[in-house]
Amino acid sequence: MSMLRSAEDARDVYQETFMRAFKNLNSFRFDCSFHTWLYRITTNLCLDHLRRRKVRKEEPSIVETGDGPYDRVQDVSEHSADGDPQRRLFARELSERIRQVLHSLTPRERTVFELRHYEGMRLKAIGDVLGTSEEAAKNCLFRVTQKMRVALGDFV
Repeated sequence: MSMLRSAEDARDVYQETFMRAFKNLNSFRFDCSFHTWLYRITTNLCLDHLRRRKVRKEEPSIVETGDGPYDRVQDVSEHSADGDPQRRLFARELSERIRQVLHSLTPRERTVFELRHYEGMRLKAIGDVLGTSEEAAKNCLFRVTQKMRVALGDFV
């Protein structure tokens, strides 16, 4: 969902992932964990889907889910900031800036960033998922971190 930014597309890729995994189960070589293999299938399908889209359009942070509208920017509420309007404004501006930077990244950069920071995956596992080396994943994460620092420089 975080890569495709569409609940319908995410459901399609979810279904296709398990169909491909079942169909190719006999080709699983145990070189990596099953979890990593499944992540790799999912990531490749998401990247293929994004390539087919061709056009990167701006999408709102609010998406429709099965449970109704969901604001991805406000994932984590900071209860201590609720009583301070200035902190709420700062948090909202920071969230918006992060969202803008994430939208400006390439799908591969965004994938590396999200797998590392949102999924908590190690760089070796990210490299396995993307079909690259740990070093390539590390370099990509470094570039994304530099872009984030530049974009968020005035917030620090």
